[in-house]
Parts: sequence; structure tokens; C-alpha cells
Amino acid sequence: MSNELIISTTQDGCRIALLKDKTLVEFHQEAEGSKFTVGDIYLGTVKKVVPGLNAAFIDVGYDKDAFLHYLDLGPQFSSLQKFTKLVRGKKMNGGRLDKFNLEPDIDKHGKITQQLSKNQLIPVQIVKEPISTKGPRLSCELSLAGRYLVLVPFSNAVSVSKKITSSEERKRLLRLIQSIKPENFGVIIRTVAENKEVAELDRDLRNLVKTWEEGMTRLPVAAPRDKVIGELDKTSSLLRDMLNESFDNVHVDDKKMFEEVRTYIKTIAPDKEKIVKYYAGKAKIFEHYGIEKQIKSAFGQTVSLKGGGYLIIEHTEALHVIDVNSGNKSNREENQETTALSVNVEAAKEIARQLRLRDMGGIIVIDFIDMKNLDNKKLIYKVMKEEMMDDKAKSTVLPLSKFGLMQITRERVRPQMNIVTREVCPTCNGTGKITASILVSDLIEKNIEHLLVKQNEKNLVLALHPYLHAFYTKGLISQRMRWYFKYKTWISLVKDTSMAITEYKFLNKEGEEIQLTN
Repeated sequence: MSNELIISTTQDGCRIALLKDKTLVEFHQEAEGSKFTVGDIYLGTVKKVVPGLNAAFIDVGYDKDAFLHYLDLGPQFSSLQKFTKLVRGKKMNGGRLDKFNLEPDIDKHGKITQQLSKNQLIPVQIVKEPISTKGPRLSCELSLAGRYLVLVPFSNAVSVSKKITSSEERKRLLRLIQSIKPENFGVIIRTVAENKEVAELDRDLRNLVKTWEEGMTRLPVAAPRDKVIGELDKTSSLLRDMLNESFDNVHVDDKKMFEEVRTYIKTIAPDKEKIVKYYAGKAKIFEHYGIEKQIKSAFGQTVSLKGGGYLIIEHTEALHVIDVNSGNKSNREENQETTALSVNVEAAKEIARQLRLRDMGGIIVIDFIDMKNLDNKKLIYKVMKEEMMDDKAKSTVLPLSKFGLMQITRERVRPQMNIVTREVCPTCNGTGKITASILVSDLIEKNIEHLLVKQNEKNLVLALHPYLHAFYTKGLISQRMRWYFKYKTWISLVKDTSMAITEYKFLNKEGEEIQLTN
């Protein structure tokens, strides 16, 4: 099984696609300078304490105040408060905790008014990005995630991921980390730390402690709303969390980004540096790897299944509803139960992919095709559970109800990915009335003559939809060949499925779009 990460840089940030056996399983868009990423630590100001909710609203610089519940203060909140006062009062330098006396844990059944008051300054960490009309969700139980470990200040506990099942390995890791961790820092050992050498774990731990100490040097001079410690950008955090032995390639289409990714991988996994490759092809990187087409087919309201069935995905404020339909599959199987089972198994696999791809969270209700056989219902539940195991987000899957419905809850920490797959007609701009589409060839011809004859452009590239590309390149003597005979210069044609069918653009030899005036 091959795993590849494809990174496409844009003017607004970058787009990241994770391919498993050439199939798109995760897609992320990162905007330039995007704020309020999960993991960021801010210096927040208490704006309102609400005893009825046992929570407070905190100003971290977002349009709406962020939400902090009492249970998210964490047991070590008193230690965090004390530490913050000492550091901001210049009575303690840096983030070292070896000489810091921890306070007793707060009462987990206590009241928010006992701990917080209006205008109080506290360090808070983003645990949920702003979603819909809600502001960010916060926690005061601070933690810093590394590749193998998670560092938890103001704690001395060391815990191991439940997915590491070998008792010998669990004992080895516990013994190892307890011997190298600094005082008053807790550590959570991640699944990927299994069978790793002490040098790798020690390097990861040192990097996390360094990040904490650098952040705490900013705390004394930080103004309210300032970011104290920033989480890695989306690319680096994906590499940190997913990079393993099964990763084959990371393809990047930007020189600067290529160097950044290679340097980061060299830091966290020196043996993997060679998997980072710079893409310098003429076609767009997402076009070259077939990702653009997969995005268009995967993000619509209707999603086709290979076997002939299809899904209809509807979104509401409270939940997501997925309807499974057999389509023309019903014509091929011997009976209704076999058809239902076949479509439902395929649908379960595709739904698990869709949840990751769109990052759908909250409550998901799936209406599978009705089945009478109890064993078949159990099989669908088993398939869905197995497919969801690769998902990093926490989820709960319930068995099929007597109405054939399956309920899933999936952790939602950032807004759902929503890609508009329907294209506005470039000619009518959505009015439904267009001039004859055949005239697009006349416009292209007119622009080519203007660019080659009047502007004397060299190495001209024409990017257009695959249908138009075929129109100009097919045939014994193609239209492109006729241009060559007429203008004595070769025009490169590039397919671009992200464009509408009658859309096109000209690029110069530097790959920059040439602005046309028709």
C-alpha cells in the first residue's frame, strides 16, 4: 500500500492531498496566515463568567469570544495560574519547572466562579477551531504534541497509548521516559513511539521542552490576545502525525516549500529526507496526479460508487445525513438481499473515506439499504468499524437499528471541508443563456493572432478544458498543427480539468497568466 502527500502552493496558501494507492483519502486547504489553529496557545482575557453554564467566555482575538468550560480548566489549573503570575511579574524566568512547586489539583466538581474572574489573564489552548457561528473552544490543560511524545506541563504522569498492546514494550517506554523527562512535566507516549530508540525519543522530548521554554520567554511581554506558542502549519503537522515507514513520497511544486518540508523531515526523521521530491512538470501538480478530478467527483452532493450504487450526502446545522442507493446495481445481482449487502459494503468503505475527506464531524446518520439477514447487518457494522480505524479523529459507531439506520459520532475540531463542485457557466455567469459555444474557437484564434503577431510572445502556452484540448489536438492535421504552419511557432496546449468547458487562459514562458482584453 503506497502513501503519498501532494502539496500544491497557491497565492492564498497551499492545498494538501493525501493519496493512498493513488486514491484521495484526505484533503486540506491552508490559508496564508490563518489564525486559531488547534494547538495554538494564546494569552486570553476573561470577558464573562457564566455560573449557569459553569463556563467562561474568553477573548483571544476572534470576532466571537471563545468558550472555556470548567472541566477544560484541567486538574493543574492552580499551578498554571501561579506560574503565569510569577512569569508575568518577572519573579521567574523562562519555562523551566524543576524548581517550581506545583499546587494541589483543583476540585473536578467545583464551580467556575471559584477559579476565574472578569478581566483575568490566562494562557489558553485552542482545542476546536471556530465552526459556523461559534467561536473557538478552549482548554487550560496545555499540551505540546511532537512526533513520538506529547508534553504536558505541570504534571508528572507518564502514560502510554492504548494502541501499544505489548506489555514488555509498554514497560520499556515507561521506564525510558521516566528516566529522561524533566521534573514537573508529564508525557503521553504516542503509538508511533513503539520500538523506537532512546535517542529518537530524547530528541523529540528536547524539541518539545525547547518550544515550551521559548514560548514562556514571550509570556512576560505578551499583550492580551497574543499568540504565545503556535502550532505547526498544516503541512508540518500532517507530516509529524502521519509520516511512517509506509510513506513513499512527498511531492511539492514550490521551491521554497520544498526546502522547508525537506528541512522539517530531516529534523524529525533524517532517514526519510529523500522521499521529498520537487515537482517541475508543465501541468499543475494536482492535474498530473489526477487529484483535481477526484476532488470534483468526491465533494458533490451525489457520490457514485464503482459497483453502480451511489450516495446522497445532505448537511444540516445539527447533523449530516447519508442515503445509500443501489442505482443500476440492482439489475446485476441474483436477489434483493445480495444486492443490498453488496452495495452496503461498498458504501460503508466510501462513507469512511468521505468522513475523512470532508472532515465531517458531529452526528452522522446513514440510511443503508434495508437487509433482513442479521448476519449481513453485523457484517456492515464490522466493515464500518474497520474502515474507521485509520481515521485520526475520535469516533463512535453504533450497530444498525431496526430501521436500517447507522449512527456515528465523529470528533469535530475544525470547520467541515466544503468544495463547490458545480461550475458557474463562464459565458452566461449563471443566467442560463449563452452565445453559441462554437464561437469560443474564434475567440481563441483571435487572441493567438494578437499575442503572436502583435505582441510577439514566445513559448506561448494555452491552458484549457480537456474537451477543448481534444478539439485542437486530435485528427490527422490538427488545429494546433495548422497554427504551426500559419505562425511558424509551436503553441503548447495543457489540459486543466479545474476550468469550465469553454474557459481558457494563455500563459507566458514564466508560467504567468497573460491578461487578455476582448
